[in-house]
Amino acid sequence: MRTPLAVLSAALLVLLAPPLISSGDGSAGGTHIPGLRFMVPNTPGGGYDITARTAAKSAEDADLANNIEVFNLPGAGGTVGLSQLVAERGNGKLAMSMGLGVVGAVHTNHAPSSLADTTPIARLTEEPDIVVVAKNSKYRTFDQLLADWRKKPHALPVGGGSSPGGPDHMAPMLMAKAAGIAPKTVNYIAYDGGGELLASVLGGKVAFGVSGIGEYLDQIKSGDLRVLAVTSAERPKGLDAPTLKESGLDVTFTNWRGIVAPPGLSDSERDKLTGLIAKLHASQEWKDAVKRNQWTDAYLTGEDFGRFLDAQDKRVDTVLKELGL
Repeated sequence: MRTPLAVLSAALLVLLAPPLISSGDGSAGGTHIPGLRFMVPNTPGGGYDITARTAAKSAEDADLANNIEVFNLPGAGGTVGLSQLVAERGNGKLAMSMGLGVVGAVHTNHAPSSLADTTPIARLTEEPDIVVVAKNSKYRTFDQLLADWRKKPHALPVGGGSSPGGPDHMAPMLMAKAAGIAPKTVNYIAYDGGGELLASVLGGKVAFGVSGIGEYLDQIKSGDLRVLAVTSAERPKGLDAPTLKESGLDVTFTNWRGIVAPPGLSDSERDKLTGLIAKLHASQEWKDAVKRNQWTDAYLTGEDFGRFLDAQDKRVDTVLKELGL
């Protein structure tokens, strides 16, 4: 009796095993990382936050992973989160959403850790910045705003969701320089992410704000925010606002966002994270999200992304020096 029972048990295991292995947890594709966490180094509602939560949801919807935890650790333009990430050496279950803002914050905050201390995983997206005002602002066009800004730069505070050196700071500084305004006279107020900035723009605490398109699409569609200009070379689809070049300023500027991990990962841990992001990037769920948020695909991985980070670090340093900042 024992032999037939053993054969029957083995047959049942063979029949049952495949559904258990491919039950929507990403195991079949080698992407499932139990306990994976995405750190967001600024407050909820900003570009890093939206990117991380969109990536996590898209990965889960595409059955590449499940129960990815997204948490916020704000402070010092993202360098608090960066320091924590670097301290988590060898942790293959942690990744951080980041971008140009963290590169700049490392310089202006003289942070002890830099992105060179991390494991580069992938650059995901690019998007232009936008110049926005509240619906009750007196400024209906960018030309009106620019005329007043030129007269009294310090009297018109501009808010951005990044520390000095970040994209929301660099964009208005480049705008000011092109407009003949000394960057040092610009009254820039830094907020820890687009969520904090939004409240100040709507509340009239700043004359105008500079941030990414994807962060404020809902407020633009509802009419709570008015877009006066975009920093891209061409007008984005569905956005009725001139480029800076159309407004007479020879400036084009784009922001980017990506993912890095702690240092000291094993090859298998690094490959698992990179593999997950590769399959995410190829998924229809992610492609739909990129289109919905009006992002531009800017996928770049591994050593290529590492070289890009190094180049961006040098670029930010050069621009800050050129602007006298």
